[in-house]
Amino acid sequence: MLTADHVSFGYDHARTVLSDVSVEVPAGGLVGVLGPNGSGKTTFLKLLAGLLVPTRGCVRLDGADIAGLARRTLARRVAVVPQETELAFDYTVLEIVLMGRYPHLRTFELEGPDDIEIARRTLAATGTTHLEQRTFRTLSGGEKQRVIIASALAQFETGANTTRGARDPRAEATSRTQVLFLDEPTSSLDLSFQLATAALVDTLNRSHDTTVVVCTHDLNFAAALCRDLVVLRDGQVIASGPTETVLTPDTIGAVYDVEADVRRHPITGHLTVVPLARR
Repeated sequence: MLTADHVSFGYDHARTVLSDVSVEVPAGGLVGVLGPNGSGKTTFLKLLAGLLVPTRGCVRLDGADIAGLARRTLARRVAVVPQETELAFDYTVLEIVLMGRYPHLRTFELEGPDDIEIARRTLAATGTTHLEQRTFRTLSGGEKQRVIIASALAQFETGANTTRGARDPRAEATSRTQVLFLDEPTSSLDLSFQLATAALVDTLNRSHDTTVVVCTHDLNFAAALCRDLVVLRDGQVIASGPTETVLTPDTIGAVYDVEADVRRHPITGHLTVVPLARR
């Protein structure tokens, strides 16, 4: 389980971005984080992933404060797929995915056959095997997204490399919940790739036992994909819980100042949101 316990954060003393936020993400959960611009979504994601340290409160992974975990240990259990990925050099797809193996290598150690096998396995899981020798810059937006997800999955796999180096006792003291964070995964994708991304994330969650946290502006994407939601406004949690109980006209009105119609789609069966007017 991943928990935020009364977490607050500010980038400077004059501005608090998040205030007293408490959230539980169950192991194997698929949770969406929603909110308007400036609500603190991305900052909250970075705190959960251990990229930022709370000014108050703490974030725990299976009961262990992530601030106390070695960075290499944390990187084997937490992976972040950013909204955009900028690279200094034009690596091949296989090279990009192999970067996910770095937490499993000793200093100055090169990737071995086991790492390459794992990288190819995650390429297969994301449907990008055929892109292995392509350079990253030649890919479409949807293809890039899948490759970065493959690299993130490569962080999780231990393979034979668990024998490398001394084992971290703090890692062995906890279970193996692994969390994939996605920041606006569909922001630059067309409808086809949005559907493909949703299907991929759902498969990774259900078939690979990966806990997933998705930060998104797209209410309908979140409604179709996520079993639970956390809704933020002005750095505070306005609502959290199962999607069906959180995504209501009242909540949408309180968070976005928009009147909306929310109903279950007759074909897909999931909730759909139609904005009607600004309040």
